[in-house]
Amino acid sequence: MADSEDNGLSDAARLQQPIARLLRPLVRLFIRYGTTFPALCDLLRELYVNVAVHDFALPEKEQTDSRISLLTGIHRKEVRRLREAGAPVRTVPASVSRTSQIVALWLGDRRFTDKKGAPAPLRRAGSDGRGPTFEALVEEVTRDVRPRAVLDEWLDRKIVSIDKDGRVVLGEAAIAPNKGDERQLYYFGRNLHDHIAAAVANIVREPAPFMERAVHYEGLSEESARRLETLSRELAMEGLIAANREAQTLQRSGEGGSWRWTFGVYVYREDERPPQEPANGQKGIRS
Repeated sequence: MADSEDNGLSDAARLQQPIARLLRPLVRLFIRYGTTFPALCDLLRELYVNVAVHDFALPEKEQTDSRISLLTGIHRKEVRRLREAGAPVRTVPASVSRTSQIVALWLGDRRFTDKKGAPAPLRRAGSDGRGPTFEALVEEVTRDVRPRAVLDEWLDRKIVSIDKDGRVVLGEAAIAPNKGDERQLYYFGRNLHDHIAAAVANIVREPAPFMERAVHYEGLSEESARRLETLSRELAMEGLIAANREAQTLQRSGEGGSWRWTFGVYVYREDERPPQEPANGQKGIRS
């Protein structure tokens, strides 16, 4: 890479510190879930070759093993073996796609919300009362799966509950999936990918094409941090619901196309006090 004008450091050298900070929580996750360093190296080696092949091809020129080896630092024999793996497949598990579409409709379509714009409790088909039913909501998205099967699955995953009047009520797990929910790991990869992709695009392109901002303060009391977290959650949900409602309207317009769009928010807080010294007298490393 070209040298930077900042203290003569190369771009690669300047990336070391932010990359280390970015990877630290991921390494914590890898260790917790048993992803070893050799396994991660194998995955990174394949990704390096894959990205070089598909994202760094020169117009009207063959992408040779030698050039990929030069770009990645991986031996030509390994390049030849790994490039046969093909491009990553961007698939959405069927249950994840179905759940997300139904929840998005429930949150965004005014037929299924109350006067305040919140997702309304939905009666079951054949029950007393007026207004749309849970069955109508599901059938608006898919007729491949029976609404009763969807309801049983969602009750088990605590995405919905049944209130005292027998209506189906959308729960917090619909927005923030519980541990073990298939959607949790899917959106972990998708949301972090899109956030990092936006940040990378802003670094390498001029002018920066995406909005990627954060408000952050240090030196707060725990009470203040929790109060700001509560406020942030409320503001974030208002923005997400409003954006979802507009997206539902535009999607139903029938224009169609090949583009996708993501609008995301995150909130984080932690105690920055230095860790306590271990009992053996050795200094601890901050997690």
